[in-house]
Amino acid sequence: MAVTLDAIANQIKEGKLDQARQALQATEKRSENDAEIFFLRGSLAEAEFDTARAYDAFCKAIERSPDHPEALFRAGWLADQCGNETDAIEFYRRCTTGDPAPVNALINLAVLYEESGMLAEAEACLKNVLKGDPNHFRARHFLKSVECGYTMVYDERGLKEREQRSAIMDQPITDFELSVRSRNCLRQMNIRSIGDLLRSSEAELMAYKNFGETSLNEIKALLGSKGLSLGQAAPPTAAPPAPVAAPKATPEVAPHSHRPVTDLELSVRSRKALQRLGVSTIGDLTIRTEAELMAIKNFGLTSLNEIKRQLAQMGFTLRQPA
Repeated sequence: MAVTLDAIANQIKEGKLDQARQALQATEKRSENDAEIFFLRGSLAEAEFDTARAYDAFCKAIERSPDHPEALFRAGWLADQCGNETDAIEFYRRCTTGDPAPVNALINLAVLYEESGMLAEAEACLKNVLKGDPNHFRARHFLKSVECGYTMVYDERGLKEREQRSAIMDQPITDFELSVRSRNCLRQMNIRSIGDLLRSSEAELMAYKNFGETSLNEIKALLGSKGLSLGQAAPPTAAPPAPVAAPKATPEVAPHSHRPVTDLELSVRSRKALQRLGVSTIGDLTIRTEAELMAIKNFGLTSLNEIKRQLAQMGFTLRQPA
């Protein structure tokens, strides 16, 4: 039986899914309740991108063998991917009770603990990793992020105000009663939210075909009712550089703007914050101001300094406000 199950596991790893399925069906007839059978079912389903079936199979494997390390890890991983952090933490925690504990499970558990504000637990996981491998890069890097979390001070009132501003900025235009002409024009200009309007000027709106004074006044009244105005979040209106100045850009630096922000050595907290802001490339990051970053929920001075330092190493800076 063991040889057969090992062969099936290898077939799944090699992508021979049809062969693995046939062999698994033949084996199941002899040992329907074996935990390894359910683990292989889950592995096969995961290879076929059937997440729900894979998660169910891993859970059944755990029911039959509560300390099954591979099933616990895969169930934790899938729970995390589905946003079920509570179950993910529990599966990873049980997976790390062995000696030695799996390093990947400890790292993933530490990240989940940090995101949940359980800094002491996250620190314990990372120190466990470093105990066995003092030079483990990811563990050392994440531990710095956790240690910074201990000293981070939040301005609760400021945080609530930033959350309120963010909620307003993200409100879709479709939530408001506008004329059909105004809605159509805004949609064609790819203006989807209040934030998009605040980054647009009157001149930009009036320059669009079929957009007139009536629509402009309607939108200004809408924003005015919320204490807002057109263009208040627009980027600086400095004159664009003359075409002749373009060759002066340093060829070695410019291409880096298209690189993903994941190339920067940022803490988990900083990366999560940038994801919430929709920043995916270094170029996206350099057009943001310090104020825009500080307005992100749970984003503090430590993360801001970290991002500025990483950008400086590549010859970039955040955009300066007008």
